Amino acid sequence: MLGLKLPTDPRWVNIVEKNIEEILTDHAYCEQKAASTAISLIVSFPEYTELVQEMIDLVEEEMSHFKMVHDLILERGWTLGRDRKDEYVLALLKFFPKGGSRTTQLVHRLLYAALIEARSCERFRLLSEELEDKKLAKFYRKLMISEANHYTMFLNFARQYGDRKEVDQKWQQLLEYEAGIMKDLGKKETVHG
Repeated sequence: MLGLKLPTDPRWVNIVEKNIEEILTDHAYCEQKAASTAISLIVSFPEYTELVQEMIDLVEEEMSHFKMVHDLILERGWTLGRDRKDEYVLALLKFFPKGGSRTTQLVHRLLYAALIEARSCERFRLLSEELEDKKLAKFYRKLMISEANHYTMFLNFARQYGDRKEVDQKWQQLLEYEAGIMKDLGKKETVHG
């Protein structure tokens, strides 16, 4: 369903289980960045009313997820650690050239967002199925469904605002590129790394 070309090695969950505090901190910041992306789309493309309406809802949802992850951190007696660079996202953002029309820029941003959500969904599914901590596994199952909805929303908006054939072609190219990035990742207790 997600179309990812390279699945995450299930052994990644073993890395995560050795440092739950680290994955929760990274996850909290991923939720915050997702809210920031939605705000940025509102600011950059206010004339797309339907997109703006959905992004308003998304900001609220992502910040509620941030709170849920932060609450889990506090429940375990930890504090939110510092943010770190997301190597996955930084590498992904190098795919599309800068510039182009406003519509092209919007489509590219929507495709990036769709892919990040798709990979998060895939990772959350693994965590929901493989974590020994059943409370955390159930938590990730719930969020996996949410990420899948976000993925399809972003991809559908890209197809709505861009030329469908061109968007689908760019999407496939981006998926291939992302598979190359993933070959070098999956060795850290981060959501995408």
